[in-house]
Amino acid sequence: MADESKTERATPKRRQKAREQGSVARSRELPWVLAAVGMVASLMLMGQGAAQHWTTFYRELLDAAVDQGIEPDGPVLFWSAVEVLRWTGPVLGAGVLLSLSAQLAQGGFTVAPGALQIKPERMNPAAKLGQIFSISGLQNLLKSLLPFGAIAWIGYSTLHAHWSGIVHASSNTLRTFASFMGGVALEIGWKSGLVLLCWSGVEYALTRQKMENDMKMSKQDVKDEMKQTDGNPVIKARVRRVRRQMRKRQSLKAAKTATVVVTNPTHYAVALRYETSMPAPVVVAKGLDLLAQQIKELATEEGIPLMENRPLAQALYKGVEVGDAIPSALYQAVADILATVFRAQAEVRAQEARRRARNASGEPAKL
Repeated sequence: MADESKTERATPKRRQKAREQGSVARSRELPWVLAAVGMVASLMLMGQGAAQHWTTFYRELLDAAVDQGIEPDGPVLFWSAVEVLRWTGPVLGAGVLLSLSAQLAQGGFTVAPGALQIKPERMNPAAKLGQIFSISGLQNLLKSLLPFGAIAWIGYSTLHAHWSGIVHASSNTLRTFASFMGGVALEIGWKSGLVLLCWSGVEYALTRQKMENDMKMSKQDVKDEMKQTDGNPVIKARVRRVRRQMRKRQSLKAAKTATVVVTNPTHYAVALRYETSMPAPVVVAKGLDLLAQQIKELATEEGIPLMENRPLAQALYKGVEVGDAIPSALYQAVADILATVFRAQAEVRAQEARRRARNASGEPAKL
């Protein structure tokens, strides 16, 4: 009984796994039926004028045998072998080609290491007998009897239709009788081949449908496979959270080396570092909302200037990655901010120098 929970079509991974184990939808009869049909068709095409050809050939061959004799390495046996190969080669080649084509069309060339593994249960005679005398074995037997029953009916009906000719064939010459019986056999052959060909197609469709049903998966199976393929969503979420925390710590650590922090002032914060040896300022950290607030708090603690410039902060946050230099289009805006910062720092240093000088000379500080 089919599992009602298995409602989903097989995934590509499930199909690939089944293929590696040798589970491919194939009709066992289709390759040899096509091979037989191809060989019969080749014989029919080559058979036109074959009687005259072989009659002439063997007449000339016997004449040569009278003059030269029949030697193991003589021309009589050699040309006989060549002629046989010339006529049987295309017939056998057509059969092999069609058989291989049928195999490749049904599932392609497959290498299934799993199907070659030695499994003790496959060698159990009791299991094989159970398969033969099971309902499934009986169904397979009945299915195989259907085409042969149709072929038997075709043979009977064809012979019945030509029975009068067969009865009176003794009054004909041997060539006429052979031609007549050959036509009857050919009619039975092509009709039987057509039946087998149609049945092979039906069998392939049934086998493919059965395999599709056997490979169906439940929704839980699909979810489990996705977890195995893409990873557990809970673990992936935890990994992403850990990565965000690591990036956050790295950003805060890098922000301590900044020269200035450009703010939005509430949503964005971009930390810039610039030294005279650098060709252009570099974004060392940036943050949005909570991270931006933490960068600003860290800048306040470390004494890094905070400069409010909403368009510049948004442009730097959206257009420049951490570790990259600012684009040339933002040089002027950043240069103005850095100039303001450097002037303020220079003024602070000058005031500090004057304060030290007054303290050294003993003069009272001016209020």
